[in-house]
Amino acid sequence: MAKRAVLLFAGQGAQSVGMGLDLSEKFDTARDLFAKADEQLGFSLTDVMFEGPADQLTRTSYCQPALYAHGLACLAVLKEQVPDLEIAGVAGLSLGEFTAHAAAGTFDFETGLDLVAKRGRFMEEAATATAGSMAAMIGGEEADVRTLAELCDIDVANFNAPGQVVVSGSKEGVTKSVALAKEHGIKIAKELDVAGAYHSRLMQSAQDKLAEELESMEIGTPEIPVICNVEAKPVSDPAEIRRTLEAQVTGSVCWSDSVKSFIGAGETTFIELGPGRVLAGLMKRIDRTVTTLTFADVEGLEKVVEELNA
Repeated sequence: MAKRAVLLFAGQGAQSVGMGLDLSEKFDTARDLFAKADEQLGFSLTDVMFEGPADQLTRTSYCQPALYAHGLACLAVLKEQVPDLEIAGVAGLSLGEFTAHAAAGTFDFETGLDLVAKRGRFMEEAATATAGSMAAMIGGEEADVRTLAELCDIDVANFNAPGQVVVSGSKEGVTKSVALAKEHGIKIAKELDVAGAYHSRLMQSAQDKLAEELESMEIGTPEIPVICNVEAKPVSDPAEIRRTLEAQVTGSVCWSDSVKSFIGAGETTFIELGPGRVLAGLMKRIDRTVTTLTFADVEGLEKVVEELNA
């Protein structure tokens, strides 16, 4: 297999207790990066990552920095094990887009960690202040889901894969959308167990606060292509990066189109860095002709290295 791949970074919901523990035990690079995160945050993020409890790790204010640190630890170890890997580009789902930018050199680890920790806190505050929910719409057309969302006065949060769209908004609106889904040609509609209405207008207060943080932070030009969620296209200008990262908080995550932009450019190998294999699962629905490798731990890393060296 050619040692060229697009890297994909997981979003909120992929987290699991124990994430990163065996990487930190085996690799100094991972252990040092996690220690740096603990020191900068002023509390032991790794205790929550390694030991839980799960309900604490699931909290947005912990989950987002945990996934960010874990994704970049995976990257550091991968570069160590496969030094001649050519990274064709990066993308990340929701929170993962911030990890992708750090991987591309848009900002350094510390700057990104501070930003992600604040984003998680802002979104948790917005979720607490609003009665929001989300629902997965499976087996319907995007246009029908958009119509349904408009009818229920809610937003489309994620275009994850063909036939897999997520809506987000008020509890009442989401409940109504689930009840009316079949009338709009949607086979399965299921309300999700989430703390808030992410990627909807109910996150506006979080977006406003994040915008202030983005304005004051130093953002550079990525060293490799980064695809943004809201427009599913490469972003490189610092002002454009600020705008798209801000808009993403209330805007739709166009994940399927983001991945397709790489496939359309001829990329055939993808590596998911993070727990859960969520992105690999979505890739099967997006395009089965490409190869998607994934790892979150030592065992998974060994398999990826073996595949790349084959």
